[in-house]
Amino acid sequence: MTRTTTIRRHALRPSRLLVAGAAAALALSGCANSGDSSASGSSAPAGAGAAQTTKAGNTATGDGCTLEKYGLQKVDLKGATVGFSQSEPDTAAFRAAETQSIKDEAAKIGVGKLLVTNANAQLTKQISDIQDLLNQGAQFLIVAPVNSDGLDPALAAAKAKGVPVLTIDRKVTNTPCSDYLSFIGSDFTEQGKRAADAMAKATDGKANVAILLGSSGNNVTDQRTSGFKDQVAAKYPDLKVVASQTGDFDRSKGQSVTEQLLQSNPDINAIYAENDEMGLGAVQAVLSAGKQPGTDVKIVSVDGTRNAVQSIVDGQYNAVIESNPRFGPLAFKTLMDFENGTAIPEDIIIQDGEYDPDNAAAKLANAF
Repeated sequence: MTRTTTIRRHALRPSRLLVAGAAAALALSGCANSGDSSASGSSAPAGAGAAQTTKAGNTATGDGCTLEKYGLQKVDLKGATVGFSQSEPDTAAFRAAETQSIKDEAAKIGVGKLLVTNANAQLTKQISDIQDLLNQGAQFLIVAPVNSDGLDPALAAAKAKGVPVLTIDRKVTNTPCSDYLSFIGSDFTEQGKRAADAMAKATDGKANVAILLGSSGNNVTDQRTSGFKDQVAAKYPDLKVVASQTGDFDRSKGQSVTEQLLQSNPDINAIYAENDEMGLGAVQAVLSAGKQPGTDVKIVSVDGTRNAVQSIVDGQYNAVIESNPRFGPLAFKTLMDFENGTAIPEDIIIQDGEYDPDNAAAKLANAF
């Protein structure tokens, strides 16, 4: 059974999207248990931190993606039913902030109904969730993919119903402006490079580094890894990557993996975690090993959670490369621009900040 959270604002009933000659949608597997709540009564806002801004040069290449090219008819986003498919549990700070940002912006712009599902990091469940959202009448979909590959059945179902799909924070390998509209997210390769620079600064360019890898099967892990390793190879010959193991972007796994790595290789004195959750787990593992995180073992990660940035202030962490999760305003603006005739680029890349001992206290309010 798929559990769906529903947010209603008013009872406008928009016209449905139509696609000439579209195939019948895939049948819904499972059932939905929906609950209603007021959008204005949502929980705490996504945070007072900075909203996402796009990097320079975010313009459509060629003709970009338009309603005509995508094969859709115009629908007013205000009053429409929008589905948001979250990939992972909101127990992770990044996901909680991301989901809340979508909810807040939906209420702000007057979306008629926001349907929210969570795949709990299971690809098969996300496929079922998206089919469920479509069968509940979603006219727009915002999807945070579990993996870069494997969403084909869900994307095909959306295409058959003439529903545009905007992907955020992980890029799928399908065809833009056909299987999905566009991708909004960070430059993950650049994040990896900046993490290498931060690690070199924290270690004076000399360390034995262990990498806590994110989950496999998505471009975030692949590019944060390659960016870090390529930058190390090009600029920092005395930074030695001596071990790497997946922690699946999970705090408890990050802790257990770090404990194992420190036992098998006690010379490790630096850890690059590909998200803050694993980095915070590494802090506990280093403490359990009788060492001081941030001093005996330098720690650099990617995200910008409040706990990680506070750890910099507390001296137990060395740097965090930001990955801003506040997708709501930019996601809904992109959908509105698309419906109003603007050509949308394949990739919309956001500009991320950085936290280090020099600015962490002053910028703590930007964390999530």
